[in-house]
Amino acid sequence: MKNPFLKLTTVGLASLFFASCETNLTPDQQEIKPKPNSERAAAVAVNGVMMQGFYWDVPKTTPSGTWWQNLSAKATELQTAGITAVWIPPAYKGGSVDDVGYGVYDRYDLGEFNQKGTVATRYGTIGQLQSAITALHNKNIQVYEDMVMNHLTWADYTENRNNENIYTGFSYTGRNNTYSAYKWNATLFSGYQRGNGTWNQWQPWDFTSYNNGDGYDNLLGCEIKYNNGVGNNSAGTETINWGNWITTKLGLDGYRLDATKHIYTPYVNQWLDAVKLNGRFAVGEAWFNNIQWLQDYAAATGGRMSLFDVPLHYKFVDMSNGNGAWDMRGLAFAGFTEVNGPLSVSFVDNHDTDAPSGGLRSPVVNLKMLAYAYILTRDKGYPCVFYRDYYEYGLGTQIKKLIEIRKANGYGSGFEYTSVNDADVYVYSRAGDATHKGMLVMLNDGGAASTKGVTTPFKSKTLTDKTGNRTGTVTTNASGFGNFPVNSRSYSVWVPN
Repeated sequence: MKNPFLKLTTVGLASLFFASCETNLTPDQQEIKPKPNSERAAAVAVNGVMMQGFYWDVPKTTPSGTWWQNLSAKATELQTAGITAVWIPPAYKGGSVDDVGYGVYDRYDLGEFNQKGTVATRYGTIGQLQSAITALHNKNIQVYEDMVMNHLTWADYTENRNNENIYTGFSYTGRNNTYSAYKWNATLFSGYQRGNGTWNQWQPWDFTSYNNGDGYDNLLGCEIKYNNGVGNNSAGTETINWGNWITTKLGLDGYRLDATKHIYTPYVNQWLDAVKLNGRFAVGEAWFNNIQWLQDYAAATGGRMSLFDVPLHYKFVDMSNGNGAWDMRGLAFAGFTEVNGPLSVSFVDNHDTDAPSGGLRSPVVNLKMLAYAYILTRDKGYPCVFYRDYYEYGLGTQIKKLIEIRKANGYGSGFEYTSVNDADVYVYSRAGDATHKGMLVMLNDGGAASTKGVTTPFKSKTLTDKTGNRTGTVTTNASGFGNFPVNSRSYSVWVPN
């Protein structure tokens, strides 16, 4: 999430109020409680494909009911499509029923208590949420929750900081201490963002100023301070306890951590060590459009979580903006996915890049299926499909076919054809293994069809374009060489018969 004040227009920025903490912890909240080893494990599936199961302004009502009911109704078709995990939106109470979840008010209210004028969240009630997760689990689809740990908003009462009365106190009277008696107040925050975007800051920021201040570009509400250690009554202990609580409550298989570069990095590591147990997956949103910066952050977090491949997204944006004029040779060895595949989550678009406004708005509009063909056939990275692309932008049938090809043929080492590529056509292959045949991928952003002579790993084989974009076959010689066509502004995945 970035520049949320530009996006939270549906909830009324003029009334954004923010929060903090009292110090009356109950004894069972005064220490971190790891999850027992008997809980559901969630190792990423082989050739797995994640779906971001929402977008910025999803409707509160769908033909199936609430958004949770919509996801529940789609569980079977998601399984059939080859989706192995779904990333769901922040499930906890924001400032109103319109809040998309990033304006967090009460992290223990999953649509259960009458607070901020509503019982349900934008996405539905706790019962509907649990039913949706059960439906997905019944189809062997993992569930990753969006964990917003950077800030709280919409506080209940004011406190005085720097001679200004600001909203930094949370009482949660509607929940009445159910699940947790912990309260937040100004002592647990570093600063408060006013509705006009300016800050009242009374403690130093505790996060690292990455890359010449890049860490300061996205703050919201009451910025939680995590560098005071883990112990009784600390924000760190409380957030770990909450992480373990919501994991158990919802049976989570993993997490997407929001705005991680704005959280004290040693605490991010501590939280992951205490909560991400039993093989659970985690991916962090560290929005760096620079491969080395992502590498540096991966090192700082000790490889504890994956990271979204932001630089690769912007490669696709350049391809889209070029709309046929961009040099496709730029896709060779591209992105964080290439240099750190085991920790990379590749994506084409997400809720921020597709949002109606905001600092991260950067949609891939043109040639989007070429981008999907790239991430879904790669030998590296964990690809994430965007719900809106699949269901609302008309790409579902093509994405489903690519996932099918990935599951059947996405094996073996990858090979770049830098001597074959040109400004219009990019070529890549997977060698296959003892039981899978591999594939040859061709992406063409040009205005004319093209044929490329390629020496493939497939010797004396007849190949078919499994996407159906090209008819006919290509037969290779004893060296694996063949002439492979690809349509204009299209893609092909040639597979040995």
